[in-house]
Amino acid sequence: MRQSNGYIVFYSAMLTIVCGGLLAFASQALKPRQDANIEFERKSNILSTVMTLEEGADITKLYESRIRELVIDVNGNRVDKKAADVNVGVEYKKLPEERMLPVYEFISATDSSKVENAVILVFGFGLWNTIAGFVALESDFNTIKGVSYSHVGETPGLGARIATSEIQERYKGKQIFQAATLVSVVMQKGEGIDYSNNPHKVDGMSGATLTAKGVNNMLKEYFGCYQKYLEKNKGINQQANL
Repeated sequence: MRQSNGYIVFYSAMLTIVCGGLLAFASQALKPRQDANIEFERKSNILSTVMTLEEGADITKLYESRIRELVIDVNGNRVDKKAADVNVGVEYKKLPEERMLPVYEFISATDSSKVENAVILVFGFGLWNTIAGFVALESDFNTIKGVSYSHVGETPGLGARIATSEIQERYKGKQIFQAATLVSVVMQKGEGIDYSNNPHKVDGMSGATLTAKGVNNMLKEYFGCYQKYLEKNKGINQQANL
């Protein structure tokens, strides 16, 4: 039987309302689990920059026992704010001198006053969308222990390789200071060149020059934001070792 136009419009509207309501309900019901998964991934990414995570490891327990969170300003001074409350996307839109900067200190298992590694957050833009990550530094606050990069929409097989261990391994052992000058670490254009003897350069990614440029800009900008914090802690450690 042929239905009237009014009936079809009414039926379509009701179907849209019902489906929309079900989707909204499902979204709200799943939100706590989604938030928990995001938090778990964040903690895993931070820990993975300083250690190898064994299968089945209790990430939450390990994180709570070894990571000390703090937030600093561009002068390296601690501010009264929780790291979890810092929205890096919002902070990125501010001038560098106005940003709140999370720091994740990996402390000794036997001496909580000893910082074995400092993990800092980095954020920027690649070819198509945002890129972000964590960079862990050794106790000298200069040598890179490890990195963990992520991306929203870089080209698969090209720029998206920044999220692979193959590329991230290249940063280990590199240094961000040259004497007292902050020089960062630069991914070079092209691929297949050995930079093992250069502490400030890493091999590039073929066909992903713009993504590499985005990573370079991201690191240089955020190392600059954290520079005062790093210099203060470098000085403390140098005095402690005298």
